[in-house]
Amino acid sequence: MTRPGSAGRSVRRIQVSIPLDDDELRALRGALLAARATELSELQRRAGRLNLGYGSDTIREAMDDEVAHLRRRWDMLDRLIAALDEAAPDRPA
Repeated sequence: MTRPGSAGRSVRRIQVSIPLDDDELRALRGALLAARATELSELQRRAGRLNLGYGSDTIREAMDDEVAHLRRRWDMLDRLIAALDEAAPDRPA
């Protein structure tokens, strides 16, 4: 199975089951939101340096790889938060 953006790579489906009370659910969601904000900040910083043309061609190529990696991490955190919200839609955020 492939998904858009997977560049033809095979995609695995994982399922995680964690018993959480309401306070733990809020804490987990908050931790994921904080991690997503951190990743976005780093992504914007690296992408900005790349767009401004810092460094040699080799350094820019490495920065491009880092930006792609950070985008994947940010996307994964976003998807985890969405899955968490979907799994517990009646719980306050």
